Amino acid sequence: MTIAALRAVPETVIQVAGEAFLADCSGALWWDAAQTLIVSDLHLEKGSSFAARGILLPPYDTAATFAMLDTALRRYRPRRVIALGDSFHDGGALGRIADSDRSTLTRLQAGLTWVWIEGNHDGALSGVLPGDHMARLAERGLVFVHEPGRGSSPGEIAGHYHPCAKVRGRGRGIRRRAYASDGDRLVMPAFGAYAGGLNVRDGAIEALFPRGFSAFMLGDERIYTFRQAHCLPD
Repeated sequence: MTIAALRAVPETVIQVAGEAFLADCSGALWWDAAQTLIVSDLHLEKGSSFAARGILLPPYDTAATFAMLDTALRRYRPRRVIALGDSFHDGGALGRIADSDRSTLTRLQAGLTWVWIEGNHDGALSGVLPGDHMARLAERGLVFVHEPGRGSSPGEIAGHYHPCAKVRGRGRGIRRRAYASDGDRLVMPAFGAYAGGLNVRDGAIEALFPRGFSAFMLGDERIYTFRQAHCLPD
């Protein structure tokens, strides 16, 4: 099956434990019932982290990620933002962030309830930035956490794995970031400009969905939905 064989839609609703979420092409998730925008794995200052180790990348990932986040905030006008962990690439990221990017973050947070879920990369920053800091948030039968739990976890919305889906289209493989869900739980794509991705057919992700899953692939303007069997390994 190819991308051309599927119906592309600009808005895709994903049901998780009876709650409806709108999957956005940016990689953000909109929860209208709670007026909440959810993002995961921003990995701010990944570029400067790599530069410190001699791996030179253009040092604009934080600004680019904030620009995408700003667009999503303007589109949905949330009352609350939940950042599902690894918002910063490491514990020293705040010491490297440019003053202009810090000012942008302050502007983005203004007037909003902001929840920072702790990730494995940014635990050292817990409580440093304005907002609520917690390991997990449970609400309305849902659990927002950074790393997916083992075994059955109905209502869990997590990040950590940076899922990507690979499919065949027009005679070649196409690999893009994706949401992965079976209706009971959902794994978010990474939102950060420099964040990499793990194929949804990797055992670490497939093990989370023993009954199978759908991948909701991010297009430039639309979301494309694929069943697990139509996703290719790397």
